[in-house]
Amino acid sequence: MSLWFTNSKLIFAPLETKRYFVELGYNGTDFHGWQTQPNGITVQECLDKALSTYFRQEVISLGCGRTDAGVHATQFYAHFDLVNVGTRQIDNATKGVNALLPYSIAIYRIFEVTNDAHARFDATAREYKYHLHFRKDPFKLDRSWLYKGSLDVEKMNEAAQILLAYQDFSCFSKSNTQTFTNNCKISYAKIVRDDGGLIFTIKADRFLRNMVRAIVGTLVLVGKGDIEVEDVKQIIESKNRSNAGQSVPACGLYLVAVEYPYVKND
Repeated sequence: MSLWFTNSKLIFAPLETKRYFVELGYNGTDFHGWQTQPNGITVQECLDKALSTYFRQEVISLGCGRTDAGVHATQFYAHFDLVNVGTRQIDNATKGVNALLPYSIAIYRIFEVTNDAHARFDATAREYKYHLHFRKDPFKLDRSWLYKGSLDVEKMNEAAQILLAYQDFSCFSKSNTQTFTNNCKISYAKIVRDDGGLIFTIKADRFLRNMVRAIVGTLVLVGKGDIEVEDVKQIIESKNRSNAGQSVPACGLYLVAVEYPYVKND
């Protein structure tokens, strides 16, 4: 309950809690990932501080997932709850919160959702892109992986299509994660040439920790000729992380889309 005095009378008003989604993007180079932690600056820490300052109440956000140190996001969602906030304050929130954030984090919009909406569990699909380039380029520093060698893109794409036939991706998962299942449904996986490099796009209903970087590392082994296309099947079926390729650097990875049944992406 909240209370105030008017005409010498004590007035009681119920506390009204509403849930909001925030859509944002960030350059992950300077952050130790999304999730707040005691030994490094994170995106969540900066966001919560800015939201709390602007709305003048403690705000704790919950993200649609967690990105590792150095990973970027061009679209990321989080939800948070507010108590007794006016419409005008919400209307000006995007501009106000952006003014409190570092330049490497940008708020695109803040909007009200139902009180049971959940940024993580309600997401029906996520899409990542991994950028790789072959020639030294200062404008791609910390935004793409410089790979010094040649790759057979056709064979890499053949191997990528194998992913769509499986669901258990334990072989690409970081060990000791707190997940109930390693099953994911991949609906799209393809590599295209772009601007002196490659872009690998993958879409699924969910992803395991380190999964995309481990998949790219395995596809690179195919592209180098270290393993054959058919070997990818054996790697997946082994469910053993040590059989897959090494994780590629975080700098090339971007979370680019998150889908919800009730959120329209403009």
